[in-house]
Amino acid sequence: MRCGKLLEKGEIEYCRDCKKTVHSFDRGRALYVYNDTVKAAITRFKFGNRPEYAGYFGEQTTSHLEDFIMNSRPDAIVPVPVSKEKLKRRGYNQAELLARQISSRTGIPVNTSMVTRIQDTIPMKELGRAERMKNLKGVFKVGVIDVECRNVLVVDDIYTTGSTMDAMADVLKQNGVERVFFVTLAAGISV
Repeated sequence: MRCGKLLEKGEIEYCRDCKKTVHSFDRGRALYVYNDTVKAAITRFKFGNRPEYAGYFGEQTTSHLEDFIMNSRPDAIVPVPVSKEKLKRRGYNQAELLARQISSRTGIPVNTSMVTRIQDTIPMKELGRAERMKNLKGVFKVGVIDVECRNVLVVDDIYTTGSTMDAMADVLKQNGVERVFFVTLAAGISV
């Protein structure tokens, strides 16, 4: 109900993380379960110079998650920003490409200047929730938020513990955004 992870036990509403963690974001959904096939596709999209994957992923995201996206009533779509160093290395921000594809299909504007990443972080795939939160402390900075921007849809590639989404939601809500929703390409399964 909160983070959108697929649950192994269908009779419960919240995953283990959402039961024990007070998240800053309001609600989110993922397109896929994070398995080996999805991991390989996202890795190619993110690190393998395959920006064209954004078209397919954007079409699938809006096809399967459009009701969630539109019911969230976002005033803007905000991709999770990457550092200048990563942007230079990769040549693009995969979250921004995905956000633009979602925008072209929903008509919701993308805002890439609302949140910036002011420092690089160490890769988080090996870190637990506490280490991820520490790693993200002070990483995001808010630019100009339009007064009319009450609800924001954050877009990223993978949802694991919610640390990135919480850090984004914290900085947005501290600067006047009322509700923060998110969509990602993938999230793990939870019990």
